[in-house]
Amino acid sequence: MYVPVKSKEDKQLMPTTPPVARHLIKSGKATPYWSNGIFCIRLNYETSEYTQEIAVGVDPGSKKEGFTVKSEAHTYLNVQADAHKDVGKKVEKRRDLRRGRRSRKCPNRKNRTNRLAQKKRIPAGTRARWEWKLRILDCLSKLYPITHVCVEDIKARTIKGAKKWNQSFSPLEVGKQWFYTEVKKRWSLLTLQGWETKEIRDSLGLKKSKQKLSATFEAHCVDSWCLAYHIVGGDSLPDNRDIFCISPIPMRRRELHRQNPQRGGKRPRYGGTMCLGIVKNTLVKHAKHGFLRVTGFDTRGGLNLSEISSSKQVVRGAKPNTFRILKRLNFQYSI
Repeated sequence: MYVPVKSKEDKQLMPTTPPVARHLIKSGKATPYWSNGIFCIRLNYETSEYTQEIAVGVDPGSKKEGFTVKSEAHTYLNVQADAHKDVGKKVEKRRDLRRGRRSRKCPNRKNRTNRLAQKKRIPAGTRARWEWKLRILDCLSKLYPITHVCVEDIKARTIKGAKKWNQSFSPLEVGKQWFYTEVKKRWSLLTLQGWETKEIRDSLGLKKSKQKLSATFEAHCVDSWCLAYHIVGGDSLPDNRDIFCISPIPMRRRELHRQNPQRGGKRPRYGGTMCLGIVKNTLVKHAKHGFLRVTGFDTRGGLNLSEISSSKQVVRGAKPNTFRILKRLNFQYSI
């Protein structure tokens, strides 16, 4: 995996190899740092800002998605991401709970007319799914000088006898067009159909795995690599097949109270993004267990710390003097 490089003025430069990065760090010419699980360096001296064309291939999917950062000479990073889903179900659940509170003697707001009616907007679930892809591209652009983005275009199923139905009302088409508009504001956009991606893959002699949920290069990143190859060219075989797996961090937004009452008919407070003044999913370094993230708080006044790559709890009720706060995480990751 290549090491991203930033200039002294905090601008993205071409990545370098690990041996060169180690030499720059030992000689004091660069400062190391981590960005969402990726090791990077920042130069401590003035240098010319030379960059090449770098493309990102995006292979959308319903459960897994592939992203590849590539130039003509090298493949810098392959990312396999879990798709953002279940937001629509959470919005529906929130609506049902709000309606149920109106028939009980508990805090609630009165029913009002729909303020979003007759307004152009994107449904919450659709926006979350496509905004997740845009967040990943933004994170990658902070590491590499990206110039082009190539996306495999996907379409909704055609409904017989309804020519404009898909383009106007399908969540897939609405979210896709919003995503394309946002990408064009930042980078140069190119789209390819699925059959065009397959032709590129077959011409290069690459195989795609049928196990779509496996954490391998052939599952999704092979298509994203072909999309990036279509823009910048280069060697016909990938020189880097390692993948970097990420997934959205499950966030429990604050609810008025729990859905089901506890013993005695009480409904305690539930959820929230703050834990004793610290934002959830903040990266900390524990004195004994190393790097962990904040996931909750204990009733005795401590914080609950979990693994970075999963929700497995490691420390319960950690005191402030046992860990050091580093930064907030954008997603769960594992190599």
